[in-house]
Amino acid sequence: MAWQVIISGFVFGLLSSFHCIGMCGPLALALPVHYLHPSKRLISILLYHTGRISIYVCMGLVFGLLGRRIYLAGLQQWLSIISGSIILLFVLQHFISKTPKAPAFIQIFHKHLNMFMARQFKNPSVKSFFLLGLGNGLLPCGMVYMAVALALGTNSTLNGALLMGMFGLGTLPALIALRYAGSFIGLSVRNKIKQLLPVFMAFIAILLILRGLNLGIPYISPVMADAPKDAIMCH
Repeated sequence: MAWQVIISGFVFGLLSSFHCIGMCGPLALALPVHYLHPSKRLISILLYHTGRISIYVCMGLVFGLLGRRIYLAGLQQWLSIISGSIILLFVLQHFISKTPKAPAFIQIFHKHLNMFMARQFKNPSVKSFFLLGLGNGLLPCGMVYMAVALALGTNSTLNGALLMGMFGLGTLPALIALRYAGSFIGLSVRNKIKQLLPVFMAFIAILLILRGLNLGIPYISPVMADAPKDAIMCH
């Protein structure tokens, strides 16, 4: 199971890299590392991504635990269907309204998060790069939400954290390459990549729904195992 989680998390991170270039690329390119020595520049960039991945791991711990609770309650099948349906609703909202409005509490959180990150940009230090990564990990992101849905489905706190950590590592190569070769990836290319996101999200959502339907299709909709029953005690 652990190897399946590692591979699926990393591959999903690699696929999400195309979206990351479009959405997180500007932030990665804006990191105030130009004045640093090349070795310190690399350390600062790695600290930034360490902070980002650390947040993902924490998310995996929380949602892996939640998924475990849901699994023990025998609701794993419904969890997969509901997660896929929610993602599909987000995709439909994107096509109906090109500028979907987030709930008020998310907007308030996002506002304070932006203020926090702006302070780190104004006074860059070794610590601030790590804090910027933490802030980036909390920014609204469709791919992170889908990774969280996958972490819920692992039914394990450890596997949830492992999947989210590997997801973060999977996005790392493209974002580091972008930092050093950003001038070769123009704004038009990043915008085209962003336009493909809803299609990819819809594809993952449909897979989640099919997974919950227990159709007996290998890899796509396998029959989910029932939650373990309480052990029978003999006296």
